[in-house]
Amino acid sequence: MRCYCVIHHGQPLERVDKPVPTPQGTQVLVKVRAAGLCHTDLHLWEGHYDIGGGKKLTLAERGIKPPLTLSHEIVGEVVSAGSEAGPVPLGRTMLVHPWIGCGECAACRRGEENLCTQPQVMGIKQPGGFAEYTVVPHPRYLVDIDGLDPAAATPLACAGLTTYSALRKFGARLHEGPVVIIGAGGLGLMAIEVLKALGGQGAIVVDIDPVKREAALAAGALKVIDARASDVVAQIQAATGGGARAVLDLVGATPTVSTAVASCARGGHIVICGLMGGDITLPLPVIPLRPLTIQGSYVGTLAELRELVALAREKGLAPIPVTQRPLDEANEALQALHEGRVVGRTILVP
Repeated sequence: MRCYCVIHHGQPLERVDKPVPTPQGTQVLVKVRAAGLCHTDLHLWEGHYDIGGGKKLTLAERGIKPPLTLSHEIVGEVVSAGSEAGPVPLGRTMLVHPWIGCGECAACRRGEENLCTQPQVMGIKQPGGFAEYTVVPHPRYLVDIDGLDPAAATPLACAGLTTYSALRKFGARLHEGPVVIIGAGGLGLMAIEVLKALGGQGAIVVDIDPVKREAALAAGALKVIDARASDVVAQIQAATGGGARAVLDLVGATPTVSTAVASCARGGHIVICGLMGGDITLPLPVIPLRPLTIQGSYVGTLAELRELVALAREKGLAPIPVTQRPLDEANEALQALHEGRVVGRTILVP
């Protein structure tokens, strides 16, 4: 089978031909039908995260080393299973939950495998979807998407799950006024749809790219704001009636977090999902005096993914723009994402 792998960070993905895996134990073999390309894949390809001050956190420091078969957004057909897998839906097209843990730590025991101390994430610690076949460790990680378009459902495994889990962290603030969403990429467009389905009051979307701002308007944003405008904070405060109660930062860079903090009303809640990097300096009295909640959110749980798929069926989530490309164009797709030329999501099809 064909795989496209990171062999050397920052260099083009290399095609590697491997035997089709034979599932063992509880494993399930899936024939990949669609594999999403995410900014996390870009960081994995680059080999590091920017942590500010000219410093980088390398993947090697996190115990992640090439070769890597990227893509954690996977939809595929179940073709076979190991002897201990039990009944599996052979022939069915399923969405894969990739955020797999060790199954033994405290986070895993409370159902938060995405926060596992020894994660076994597909596309990072285990081969992902940039291949003709992939192995899922257990059938419980297969989510039925019957009734949904497979390509449109593929981003639910990350873009959808990440925004759903993050938006739920705002609680009642979803209904107190518009949510400010920083970043109008695939996650931003997905967040607009998820927010609608959750009954929120709407989104104010902030981005540097006019094309992506137009895409956000087309997706139903109440208003879009140029992140590079000299009065961006004043515009956000005006659009939210004096200050944002809820800010979802899907970029996670020094300028975006700084904008989020400056734009919040007293008692505002900021959730950061993006990993673009940097650092901030914040006077500590600001946090209790305003008071602010600044919270990180990392993808989501298997239970949340099942909830999201159910929500997509019940509310008819409009799919975000999806560009389908053949698997053999993996490098061209990665370069387009690196250069900021992707609106919505790119899906690779073997």
